[in-house]
Amino acid sequence: MTATTLSQEGFSRPGSGGGLINALKNPFLLKLLVRKELRVRYRGSVLGMLWSYVKPGVQFLVFYFAVGVFMRMNQAVENFAVYLFSGIVVVNFFSEAFRNATKAIVDNSPLVKKIYLPRELFCISSLWVAAIHFFPQVVVLMLGALIMGWRPGPLNILAGLAGFVIIAVFVLGLGLLFGAVNVILRDAENLVDLINMVISWTSPILYHWDFVVRAIGSGTMWTIYQLNPITPVVELFHYCFWAPTSDVTYAMPPGMIKFSLTAAGISALTLLIGELVFQKLDGRFAQEL
Repeated sequence: MTATTLSQEGFSRPGSGGGLINALKNPFLLKLLVRKELRVRYRGSVLGMLWSYVKPGVQFLVFYFAVGVFMRMNQAVENFAVYLFSGIVVVNFFSEAFRNATKAIVDNSPLVKKIYLPRELFCISSLWVAAIHFFPQVVVLMLGALIMGWRPGPLNILAGLAGFVIIAVFVLGLGLLFGAVNVILRDAENLVDLINMVISWTSPILYHWDFVVRAIGSGTMWTIYQLNPITPVVELFHYCFWAPTSDVTYAMPPGMIKFSLTAAGISALTLLIGELVFQKLDGRFAQEL
């Protein structure tokens, strides 16, 4: 056996390992990264985790009064508060996970340069932290819906769970893609900020889907509008939390089941593309950082 063979034995090129699957086999490392991220985020903070309630609470009040009261949307949509917050929790989860996953590799550059571990863990930990902030908001949403007479059936609950899985897979794929690209081109962070800025207006969060159909019809433009996976997910959350409340006459958007399945397919494809790009660029991370 030659010296060259000995020197290469037991080593592999970064990015050629098990990738995302290998990362998911390391729950202990994931737990450590999640704890670190939470500790860093709330270091020196008085409110700590309470900010996960304060920020969406202020956002809800601003949107409710600006759109619900001043633009009188609460007169056009029954139980508008529940309708609005059902969409806000989805967008907050997506925006936080997307933004933090995009910066995950760069923000953890000391670890990336010093040791090798499945680097997808950094993006997954960002998704996990966003989920930690997401679930308290869902609890608040459920309490508000209960006050409004929320009586969900099995299909309503299943729709909410399906929506969460779809958006989690979608944002993880985007996080892997943009997180890897951001190491090479830091413009990715600015692009993510732009996407998050306009996302509230590209899905039926501040308005009812019926307004979109009146404006563009239910043909090709409606299909294009629904190809954004966040849009069907928001409708699934509406079906879960808003539709079963009292005084709501629920009408399913045209093609909701078809577009929900399409969103699931797009999310899975996004995850696949994101992981392929991540593994392709993985070997350059330490060098670029």
